[in-house]
Amino acid sequence: MKVSRNAAVSALLLLPAAVLLIAFTFYPTVATLIDSLHSTPRGRRPATFVGLENFETMIADPIFRRAMVNNMLYALVTIPVSMGLALAMALLVNARIAGRGFVRLAYFTPTILPMIAVANIWMFFYAPDYGLIDQFLRPFGLGGNNWLGSPGTALWALIVITIWKMAGFFMIFYLAALQQIPPTLLEAAALEGASYWQRLRRVVLPLLMPTTLFISVNAVIEAFRLVDHVIALTRGGPNNSTQLLLHYIYQVAFNFWDTAYAAALSVALLAILALIALVQFGVLDKRIHYR
Repeated sequence: MKVSRNAAVSALLLLPAAVLLIAFTFYPTVATLIDSLHSTPRGRRPATFVGLENFETMIADPIFRRAMVNNMLYALVTIPVSMGLALAMALLVNARIAGRGFVRLAYFTPTILPMIAVANIWMFFYAPDYGLIDQFLRPFGLGGNNWLGSPGTALWALIVITIWKMAGFFMIFYLAALQQIPPTLLEAAALEGASYWQRLRRVVLPLLMPTTLFISVNAVIEAFRLVDHVIALTRGGPNNSTQLLLHYIYQVAFNFWDTAYAAALSVALLAILALIALVQFGVLDKRIHYR
């Protein structure tokens, strides 16, 4: 009787979270998968089952392929650079330096800025001729660059913004993990004659692996869900050079009103994220030391 009462209490405690999970995760996922197998309803014409037709269209879609390549390049650059920069900043602000609190605030400030404010700040940096970057390069004869309007530089301009904004966010997690490392371990390594870099490699980095796994998963999600910077700065242009997967899904769904094709693109995006997450857990989990 007592066991059944405990089970009932446990079920009631889990019920709110389960309802939210089903309503906002499981149901939308299943509904999106079903919509991807149907056509888009038009007026009085209802949706009809078309099987894998939307996915065949997706494979033949040159804009989807371009968005995929752009997103992969974007992720391959932003994830390691922002994580490495976050670790370096965390190591710096964890040390005993003058003005440590101010430095921490300065590193974290880009994370809390609204997206529109970030876009306006960097539009001032990237503006041709009178932007801050061109003002700096003009004495060297390198001014007049249209950073957001040139296909060769537009995506890299977005990459710089993302690294600037996300490094401070990841730094907070690394800083919290660094403060959980027992000082006795570092002191013992120092007594054994280990240099700073040896302590970092043999003691600190292995103990940070759980945090690194957590950050890497979040970094992948952030890299594939970027849409606000694209809308505010480039709208996928010029010539689809900054077209990313989520922004393309947004365009297909709300500009072209092709919800079935947008659902198929969403399924592909979910499959990509799931595959990357499985690889991350499979590779990194073996190197994690839990305490």
